Amino acid sequence: MDRRQFLKRLGLSPLFSNLRLHEALAAERSLVAISDDRDYSQATIKAINALGGMRRFVRPGNVVVVKPNIGWDRTPEQAANTHPLVVRAVVSEALRAGARKVKVFDRSCNDPRRCYVTSGIDAALRGMKNVDLKHIEDERFKSVRLNGRTLRDWELYYEALSADVFINVPVAKHHGLTGLTLGLKNIMGVMGGNRGSIHRYIDSALADINTVLKSQLTVVDATRILTAHGPQGGEPRDVKVLNKVLASGDIVAADAVATTLFGLKPEAIATTVAAYRRGLGEMKMSGIRILRV
Repeated sequence: MDRRQFLKRLGLSPLFSNLRLHEALAAERSLVAISDDRDYSQATIKAINALGGMRRFVRPGNVVVVKPNIGWDRTPEQAANTHPLVVRAVVSEALRAGARKVKVFDRSCNDPRRCYVTSGIDAALRGMKNVDLKHIEDERFKSVRLNGRTLRDWELYYEALSADVFINVPVAKHHGLTGLTLGLKNIMGVMGGNRGSIHRYIDSALADINTVLKSQLTVVDATRILTAHGPQGGEPRDVKVLNKVLASGDIVAADAVATTLFGLKPEAIATTVAAYRRGLGEMKMSGIRILRV
């Protein structure tokens, strides 16, 4: 959208000063939309539309990567993976915005053949035109110079690096090591090598990766959240149904707001704090604009 359309959507005059426009743009970057709907497809679409729609992120002809969590051999009801209806809605919206190809993948922890099927994502995307749901192929990892504070380089999945748009679609859940796993940690699904070796300094290492591989849009599946025994879960009593989907162009803000759904403050999660200190997004709730739809 042009400047006039943007200001109109914010309810501001076209005569708005450049300084105040800069402040408005900063607030818009840290806008987090929260949709509440028992229809998870509609919840996802409404959250994205509240940000201005998928066309704000995807241009006609783009190759888009949608990166959900498909790490575990768990059903949607167990809340260990991104819900298949959320994934399908994000993919559908990318296609409607004109994406030439949408690629969906994750480096699973359990057998990927079982994870893709049991999660329901394989069935949800089956038959969709111009959509590739593929297992990770080891030969497609590429060593990338990070020059980070913790990682000098690391192997990252080439399909993610080469995409025009990278959309991060994590599930909101408990994690035994990091407290929670959300958008910033979901990036581990495109890391090659021995991912376990970064666990001692995981917050700084993940900030290094997210500095290089940017998520243009983060859509957090909080339709049902795993409150304990994550990341794999398995017990129905650990799952809390919220029927919510969050969306933001600011991955740190998305993680920060999602953290509050667990009754925690953003500063309690070291991965969020590390990313905020690197300037990757807004963590302070006072600096985040929340739009409920």
